[in-house]
Amino acid sequence: MKLTDNNSRKIVRLFTAWATATTLGLLLAGCSASEKEEKPVVTVQAATAQKSDISRIVKTEAVIFPLAQSAITPKINAPVKKFYVTRGQKVSEGQLLATLENRDLSAAALDNKGAFQQAQAAYETSVGATLPEETQKTELDVQTAQQELDAQQKLYASREDLFKQGALPRKDLDQAAVALAQARSQYNIAKKHLDNLNALTKQQALKAAGGQLTSAQGKLQGSEAQLSYSEIRSPINGVVTDRPLYPGEMASTSTPLLTVMDISQIIAKAHIPQTDAMLLHKGDKAVLEFSGLEKKIDGKVTLVSPALDTNSTTVEIWVQAANPKQEMRPGMTAQITITAQTVHDALVVPAAALLNASGDSAQVMVIDAQNQAQSRDVKIGIQTSETAQILSGIKAGEQVVSQGAFGLPDKTKVKVEKPEAAPPKEENAGSGKPNAAEKN
Repeated sequence: MKLTDNNSRKIVRLFTAWATATTLGLLLAGCSASEKEEKPVVTVQAATAQKSDISRIVKTEAVIFPLAQSAITPKINAPVKKFYVTRGQKVSEGQLLATLENRDLSAAALDNKGAFQQAQAAYETSVGATLPEETQKTELDVQTAQQELDAQQKLYASREDLFKQGALPRKDLDQAAVALAQARSQYNIAKKHLDNLNALTKQQALKAAGGQLTSAQGKLQGSEAQLSYSEIRSPINGVVTDRPLYPGEMASTSTPLLTVMDISQIIAKAHIPQTDAMLLHKGDKAVLEFSGLEKKIDGKVTLVSPALDTNSTTVEIWVQAANPKQEMRPGMTAQITITAQTVHDALVVPAAALLNASGDSAQVMVIDAQNQAQSRDVKIGIQTSETAQILSGIKAGEQVVSQGAFGLPDKTKVKVEKPEAAPPKEENAGSGKPNAAEKN
């Protein structure tokens, strides 16, 4: 069979196409096998699980109140006579702040003082003179009656002897008996009067005199109290924060005349959920932050209310802090951070390493010896914004993916990215020598 030129050319083209296809197939097969053998390497950041202290933190907003406050309201209605302090002035406990008009009260106190002195003199006279004289007179009457009784008793006995001897008539003996009976009656009356005087009259007389004295003393004390109400004094140490009236204006028992606050220390009051309140105890450390104040203020928990607020079902807490410069003013708001619980030597990892966290369960990607990231279930304890306590699932010294773990398949080969080095300092900065760019 003879081949023509056309047939030869067709055979050559077919052979060339087959060779090309075979070569491409081999190349593609080689590339596919190479891709299957080489897995992708993902760059991540890692951190080592290590032992450290970690604290449970409770954060909330609070309103600032003074340590003590007194809205001083007068007990009497009277015009203001004089103020001795101004708003913003520091005062001490017991200091005189203002006086009210009190001339009528002074007169009443003086009148009652005189009545008291008069009652006191009457009492002393009754105790020291009147009652002893009356008692002495009654005792003398008893003695006289006793002597008369004794005399009549002897006379009756003598006449009785003479009557028995027949030397005295019956009439004289009867007269002696009557006289004896009268003397005995007079003695009994005098003795009873003395007994009554000692038992009742003297006691009642002392009570009457003492009652008059007590009444006069009570009226005097009442008038002096009324007079003292005209002097307005500070019940606490602090600063005068309000003084709405001027001298001459009427002070009322229904409106505070002055307000004094002790802001040497402040109390931050807040309401927090029950679950957070159960973690707190009196004496826990706290930090207060204020907008406009760069410095953080240290404080401590002084109260965790034992009862819930009926409206919000929250618990009220108080945090007390020193305020020596009086930078914190009542009415301001503050951000409170309270260290509720501290666990020492706890196993911690960065909070960013936790995946699929739900309650006390989560997952982390642990880097093994072959640089593969493997998913592992862990149980978590205390969590903060930066770190988390691991109760079980990993051991100290193991590496976990801290950045880049989200969406990372299990057993993916990873490359740990080293922290970026700090930028080098410009050696020529500020030296006055030109650098290479300046030279060019």
